[in-house]
Amino acid sequence: MTPVSRIVWAVLLAALAFFSCASAQDKKHEAQLRAVHGTVLDKSENPLSGGIVFLKNMRTKGVTTHITGEDGGYRFSGLDPNVDYEIHAEKEGVTSITKTVSSFDSRKDIVLSLKLARKRPEK
Repeated sequence: MTPVSRIVWAVLLAALAFFSCASAQDKKHEAQLRAVHGTVLDKSENPLSGGIVFLKNMRTKGVTTHITGEDGGYRFSGLDPNVDYEIHAEKEGVTSITKTVSSFDSRKDIVLSLKLARKRPEK
């Protein structure tokens, strides 16, 4: 084997090792991600369709929304376990209390019901 071909093989093996480690890290990170899901309920605790669920990333201040279906269900997945989130629901001027999903909560699958029971404060 020539010196050039040895270098080429060494570079190829190093690249293969690097990408194998990166792939393993990605899978490990994916395994640590969390999900928050549940049901939006009206005052009588019936599932509420057409409610808007707001999930706020407290690090970036970015907000993601989900509109509930007939079953009142919502789901947010792929959440960073090292970030706190605030979540609440609204529909037609009525809102739920805001709940916090803490980075100290080690659960990967968090279930939260959001009950619409108070008028949204005027801004």
